[in-house]
Order: sequence, then C-alpha cells, then structure tokens
Amino acid sequence: MLLASVQNGTMRTISETSKGHILILLTNIIFGINTPFAKDALNVVGPNILSTFRFFGCALLFWLFSFIFRVPKTDKKDIALLCLASLFGIVFNLFLFILGLSNTTPTNASIIVSMTPIFTMIMAAMFLKEPMSLKKILGVVLGLSGALILIFTKQSSSSVYAANNILGIVFCLISGISYAVYLTLFSKLIKRNHPVNIMKWMFLTASLVVLPFTFKDVSSFDYSSLQTKTCLELAYVVCMATFLNYIFIPMAQSRLRPTTLSMYNYVQPVVTTIISLIMLSDVFSVYKILAAALIFSGVYIVTTSRSRKQTEEKKKAEQTLKELIDTKQ
Repeated sequence: MLLASVQNGTMRTISETSKGHILILLTNIIFGINTPFAKDALNVVGPNILSTFRFFGCALLFWLFSFIFRVPKTDKKDIALLCLASLFGIVFNLFLFILGLSNTTPTNASIIVSMTPIFTMIMAAMFLKEPMSLKKILGVVLGLSGALILIFTKQSSSSVYAANNILGIVFCLISGISYAVYLTLFSKLIKRNHPVNIMKWMFLTASLVVLPFTFKDVSSFDYSSLQTKTCLELAYVVCMATFLNYIFIPMAQSRLRPTTLSMYNYVQPVVTTIISLIMLSDVFSVYKILAAALIFSGVYIVTTSRSRKQTEEKKKAEQTLKELIDTKQ
C-alpha cells in the first residue's frame, strides 16, 4: 500500500510537471505563430484597429469567462492597482509591440521579445535591489549587443517588411521594458489575484485608454473589404495568442520553475522565423543569426544566475554548516 501510494504520488508529480512543459511549449509556439500572422493582418487593418480588436476582444472573453466559471472577486483596492498595472502590462507592452511589428520584420520583433528576462533582471536590480553580479552584467551586455546589431545593420532590400527598421525595433524594445516593469513592480499584486481577474480588469482598462486614440481609424474602416484570411488572422491574435495564452501562462507558472519557463522563450523566434520565411518572404541574414546568438546567450546567462533570495539562502546554508563544524570541533 505504501509503495503504491509513493508510486502514485510520484506519478502525479511527474504528470503535473509534464503538463507544465506542454503548456509553456504550446504558449511559445502560439506566440511564435502569432507574430507573422499579426504582421500580415497589419498590412490590411493597421496597428490601431488590430490593437483595438485585441483589447476589446480579450476584455469581453475574460469577463465572460469570469461569469461562467464564477471566478472569485478581486478586492476593490486591487482594482485600482490593476488599472495602473494595465498601462505597463497591456497598453505600453502590447500596443507598442504592434507598432514596432508594423515597422520591422517579424523575425526582428520576435528576437527582441526574447530579451524580456534581461529587461526584468535590470528592473529588479533598480526597484527591488537585486544584486548585479558579473555574470548578470555579462548577460545584459551580450543581449544589448545583439539588439544593437539588429538596429544598426542595413536590412536586405529584398525584404518588403524592413522599412523603418530602427523605429520598429525601438518600439519593440520599449514594449519589452514596459512588460518587465509590470512584472517587477506589480509582482505581489499578480500573485494575490486570480489570473482571470487580473486580465479582465487590465484589458478593460487598456480598451478604454486606447479608444480615444484609435476611434477614428476603427469607425472609418471599411470592414466589408476584409477577406477571410485577415479575419482568421485577427481571430487568432485575439483568441489564441492573447486570451488562451494568458490562461496557459499562469497554469505553467504553477508547475515549473521560472528558469525553466524562461528557456522556452527561445521557441518563439524559431517558429516565427520558419513561418515568416515561408509566408512573408522574410530574410534571415548572417547578422540576424549573430544577433539572435548574442541575445539568446545573454538571456541564458541572466536566467541561470542566482537571485538575491537564492544568494541569501546559500549564505545561510554555508553559515549553518560552518557552525555545525565548529560545534563538533
């Protein structure tokens, strides 16, 4: 009986871990597919309409989800904080990413997005006083070097999506920094609230914030001209890459360590590049390979470095071991 119980417990643990790996892998594949799909839709509807559809569509889906499954209510004090968090986690993050994507290639955008762990580490050092080791500094330098290569390398003229490349990459960089600020400053808020509640308030806030700036484009667009392909791409961006993924992410977070989750970020640029080469005639040059290698190396170094908590725990363990040795002597 005891053996069977232990075996069953082990099986449950392995099963939950496997679920986490599957969820985060699916999440990054969906994100990877999303970038070229969104890029193609942008050529038809533009960034204002795409962002408005994305925000309002997800707000509606998350509110419906919360009513159907009776998600616990959020404390009134936290609602105001979630509205503020929405500016960094949704408005500046997703809206600026769409603007960036409209001005650079899908491959460039996906490579820049993979730098999020580096930005998060920098924000943690600034606001949470996380120690900056030489290893972390090396990771930051490598990542930023890769980003600079993407910014200042002349794009191939054969790519029709390379116009305004510097502006696009800068928007994507600011988008990543904004999301890092959100993860750092609002980490306690995120932990104490249900994921669906977080998203329903944040997307509702984002919808109301961007509407005054996007209303003219949204109201004047000729929707009868939309082809089925563009409609399906818009549906994918809203339902799969945003709504479904924002449910998958916290489910994966509850099953895997943060460093394990970060390693799956590398899946996005690979998927995006493959689809972009086939679907959008994107160009993957030697410079992009070098930039990706530098950024991926930087992210790996940063995500495998010890946090302040881990460093303190190691020091305590070493101190305890030393005291035990001294006592025995």
